[in-house]
Amino acid sequence: MKRKRIALIAHDKKKNDMIEFVKKNRDMLIQCDLVATGTTGKLIVDQVGLPVERMESGPLGGDQMIGAEIAKERIDGVIFLRDPLTSQPHEPDITALLRVCDVHNTPLATNLATAELIIQGLLNEEL
Repeated sequence: MKRKRIALIAHDKKKNDMIEFVKKNRDMLIQCDLVATGTTGKLIVDQVGLPVERMESGPLGGDQMIGAEIAKERIDGVIFLRDPLTSQPHEPDITALLRVCDVHNTPLATNLATAELIIQGLLNEEL
């Protein structure tokens, strides 16, 4: 089975949730190639010890960089823990990322419940 490439993104108020998610699912995620925006990726490397290909932080173009990978069909799934209660200065980039997932039929989770489903679905060969 080809290794899945999963993008991990988390807004500031969701970074702790992402770290806990990655810790909980470490055994599954170690089977994947992980890509993340800058700060999220650094936290995963430092706190969980998994290797992560780090892009720029979201506001500096990281969301767009991951979007480009999706457009090239190099990402199998995206887990983007968004903070729906805080305005983001780079909202157009976020919207573009969500759109490119839809255009390229890339599984996208924006909360922990769907993140669990995506991980399990991507790593289950029978699906």
